[in-house]
Amino acid sequence: MKHTDKHTSMTSKYSIVKFILPSLMGIFLFMLPIPYDGSITIPIAILSGGLQNLLSNYLLYILFATIFISAVGSLLTKLFKPKCIINSNFLNALFNPTPVWFTLRIIALFFISVILLVDHGYMPATLLPYAEMISSGDTGGLVLSDLLPVLFSIFLFAGLFLPLLLNFGLLEFIGSLLVKVMRPVFGLPGRAAIDCIASWLGDGTIGVLLTSRQYEEGFYTEREAVVIGTTFSLVSITFSLVVINTVGLGHLFVPFYLTVTVASLIAAIIMPKLPPLSRRKDVLYDGSLPTKEEDNRDHSVRQGWNLALQKADSQNFIQCVLIDGSKNVLDMWLGVIPVVMAVGTIALMLATYTPLFEILGIPFIPFLELLGIPEATAAAQTLIAGFADMLLPAVLATGIQSDMTRFIIASVSVTQLIYLSEVGALLLGSKIPVKLWELFVIFIERTLITLPIISLIAHFIF
Repeated sequence: MKHTDKHTSMTSKYSIVKFILPSLMGIFLFMLPIPYDGSITIPIAILSGGLQNLLSNYLLYILFATIFISAVGSLLTKLFKPKCIINSNFLNALFNPTPVWFTLRIIALFFISVILLVDHGYMPATLLPYAEMISSGDTGGLVLSDLLPVLFSIFLFAGLFLPLLLNFGLLEFIGSLLVKVMRPVFGLPGRAAIDCIASWLGDGTIGVLLTSRQYEEGFYTEREAVVIGTTFSLVSITFSLVVINTVGLGHLFVPFYLTVTVASLIAAIIMPKLPPLSRRKDVLYDGSLPTKEEDNRDHSVRQGWNLALQKADSQNFIQCVLIDGSKNVLDMWLGVIPVVMAVGTIALMLATYTPLFEILGIPFIPFLELLGIPEATAAAQTLIAGFADMLLPAVLATGIQSDMTRFIIASVSVTQLIYLSEVGALLLGSKIPVKLWELFVIFIERTLITLPIISLIAHFIF
């Protein structure tokens, strides 16, 4: 009897260690804001930046190899259906995408090939004017040089270390405590709070990755995954600072970020109640219906602690971090990076070389005038441009004289959240079931909800 009690005690202590240590490591890496190089960031971002510096001379070629393997591997799989790939669940999911995603992989390979040929002077002079539309620093060159290196390195560390947040009980513990807040206010499970905090303090891309992984593992329904991915995957505090500095109002960062926070929280409450989000089904990734266990059980600290220990005790650290983590990395590298390259370049080409976003912004002119925003016509064209890239509105706003208008444009561009050069393309490339037209509708809805709130606050500030 004493031997059994001693064994139980040792098992309990081991479970506690398995819960506490990985969870603390995950919180430190993904959620702890620390000062670094004159700004506030998180350790994962520091690791990402270090890797980019280390591979700076080779990263473009590594990205080309990644997209090449993704596109050519998919093409060979479609043509020859090799058994080694078809019979493997992981490889089949990696190299046998749907026709839409297969097409995007081929387009991505074409785009990155053109950019590298132009950069190395191998593009024929007759084709150079057309090629430069793709390789320009405002279009494909921007995606390849500024965005993909960041995503490549973040995917490596996030893919390997996300299991520290997901698999060792932290979500069970926090979820049990916060379900009474998340359910009534946002209609989401308590564990979604981790996604929201990671996005807010870290980066929207991390939030999308967290949400997609939780959806695949059956912890979120289709509706919950789409709501979290399109509502809470905000950009980091660091990038918000870049936006406000771009419009020349860096000294107003504190009121700017408070404004963004208030507007985003109000949007998060309203958005799930509007279509297309409200029409999403509460079904799991495998098509089954979820249980209501989370809502019915006790939500005390003790219950959350017990659930966390049970989860931690069932996990194998090596399997979760090294094996499953490596699969996560390959899935994101080969599945998501080509989508971002293709969709981001196309969106930026439309924004740069066509009047599409200017035309789409015309209906906003009366709305802006009604809100008393100076230089309404100039401001209107920036609103829709945010769908292509979040920094575009801030860049376009640099020519606007009114400080209040520039403040509003910068704030709205952050709260719009859905931009195709990164978060939008990530959502499309992930397992989260959302369509392009739905992203555009959600983008417009977020704009219409947050614009009046931000304008009201701006009138008080200015």
